[in-house]
Amino acid sequence: MFDVIIAGGGPTGMMLAAELRLHDVDVLVLERDPEPTKIVRSLGLHVRSIEIMDQRGLLERFLAHGTQHRVGGFFAGLGTTWPERMDTAHGYVLGIPQTVTDRLLTEHAVEAGAEVRRGSEVTGLSQDPDGVTVRLADGAELRSHYLVGCDGGRSTVRRLLGVGFPGEPSRNETLLGVMELTAPPAEVAAVTAEVRKTQHRFGAGPVGDGPGLYRVIVPAAGVAEDRTVPPTLDEFRQQLRAFGGTDFGVHSPRWLSRFGDATRLVDHYRAGRVFLAGDAAHIHPPLGGQGLNLGLQDAFNLGWKLAAAVAGWAPAGLLDSYGAERRPVAADVLDNTRAMTVLVSPDPDARAVRRLMAELAEFENVNRYLIEKLTAVAVRYDFGAETDLVGRRLRDVRLKQSRLYELMRTGRGLLLDQTGRLSVAGWAGRVDHVVDVSEELAAPAVLLRPDGHVAWAGDDQPELVTHLPKWFGAGE
Repeated sequence: MFDVIIAGGGPTGMMLAAELRLHDVDVLVLERDPEPTKIVRSLGLHVRSIEIMDQRGLLERFLAHGTQHRVGGFFAGLGTTWPERMDTAHGYVLGIPQTVTDRLLTEHAVEAGAEVRRGSEVTGLSQDPDGVTVRLADGAELRSHYLVGCDGGRSTVRRLLGVGFPGEPSRNETLLGVMELTAPPAEVAAVTAEVRKTQHRFGAGPVGDGPGLYRVIVPAAGVAEDRTVPPTLDEFRQQLRAFGGTDFGVHSPRWLSRFGDATRLVDHYRAGRVFLAGDAAHIHPPLGGQGLNLGLQDAFNLGWKLAAAVAGWAPAGLLDSYGAERRPVAADVLDNTRAMTVLVSPDPDARAVRRLMAELAEFENVNRYLIEKLTAVAVRYDFGAETDLVGRRLRDVRLKQSRLYELMRTGRGLLLDQTGRLSVAGWAGRVDHVVDVSEELAAPAVLLRPDGHVAWAGDDQPELVTHLPKWFGAGE
């Protein structure tokens, strides 16, 4: 019997597996596809995801394969500059193909001790007070204490649970693929620039895998009945001609795909011993590149809580706090992608709104607000505290002897104490106590959860002791 089975071996599933292995949880990842996908939907990591990689000692791996960008335009393509004074030590977006992200996270999970089985499709599940039974396509049955569905927008786990997935169906569809072009680069760039003045779902950009190889995006003629069926190269030719007056001489595709703009959010993130994360819990248009990042952050929130339940010390309500915290974040992402969908529409009224938004975004505070929202820097969980610091993740503050994120590699809680008078006696097996000072931290001390969010701030020991059990269970 496994502690946790994860259905889905994408970035969300692998991030969760690695988080669980930090706490010696016995993890099995079941992935339906026998081989990793070659389709590149996501092109980068946002600020909060970059911070997460740093908190777990993974950032150097990702930086070695990515490119740092400090350019504007991430919110609906508005032509703003990268905002100054963002609340982060990592003020950039990391350009890195999803296939590389998948590989690095899989390597990390396997190195940590997770078992991964490819070609294993979940077809059934049932749960009882002691655990979950998972049935596979080959007839095999597996048992675990918990199951997490990280199996994408068409989640089998979600369907088997019968959890509602309300929202709006796709009204528009977009073709995406990598292929070779015979047109000169100057012509491709000129046509793309002209069309994108009114149609932002159009473009052809070179990729570094060979001369003449481009990533092409163009609106589809309609919404396909079955989006699992990839488009043909002729569909690309037809739509490129319709919008750009030329098909750029496209040929020799590496892969072709389509995606819609459906927007949906599950009613519940948990049903008994089964949880949903990533696209299994929420889908939305890809504007702003938030999808993969949102899933990674789901996993980062859930991992330590599920590990606490497996270890037997999770306080009442800790597992339910996963959905209570992450569902409002997803709802906000759905709202901002809906807003960006309007802002990139070629409709004249929408273009007027876009011009107004572009003027507003020139104000530094507005620009920073939008980018911090999109990159998840602004996320604050509602812990019922009056101070604005509590509930937010803490940036990587530099300390006299170290820096914060280097102290968080173990996945344990952390009391960062600038007074030297506090104690975590009774919780020392779950919470590290570091006495150090920082010019960047206004509070005398902060109690951080394993995901880096501030659970308490102050200098009063009795008050601290009332907060420790809420997140770290009864004293040892």
